[in-house]
Amino acid sequence: MKQITKRLELGQDLREEIEKLVKENDVKAGVLLSVVGSLGSANLRMAGGKDKKNWDEDLEIVSGTGTVSVNDCHIHISVSDNDGKVFGGHLSNGCIVRTTAEVVILVFDDVEYVRKPDDTTGYDELEIV
Repeated sequence: MKQITKRLELGQDLREEIEKLVKENDVKAGVLLSVVGSLGSANLRMAGGKDKKNWDEDLEIVSGTGTVSVNDCHIHISVSDNDGKVFGGHLSNGCIVRTTAEVVILVFDDVEYVRKPDDTTGYDELEIV
């Protein structure tokens, strides 16, 4: 196992940068251990929904986790607004870093994550090879 840590900066797209980091390091299987920082806008797919919700306001990243691989990433994130109200969902493109975001990924060297269609859920689901 190894870790990858990177600080993202103002204006970077959180999901795009995580996917880029995974590709640059040829991560076959890993877990997003931590992501903290702030966003200036968020774009999340909510539970059970096909549509995404957008927020254009200052938000704190209070947690983030998921499975990551060069084959696909499945990441959930929670953020809070200025009133401390917390909401979360599936991380989509369009979550733009406001000041900074610190990303930590743990990489597994003995497995590979792939995603294959699942007729029951209608989504591409995790398979471990």
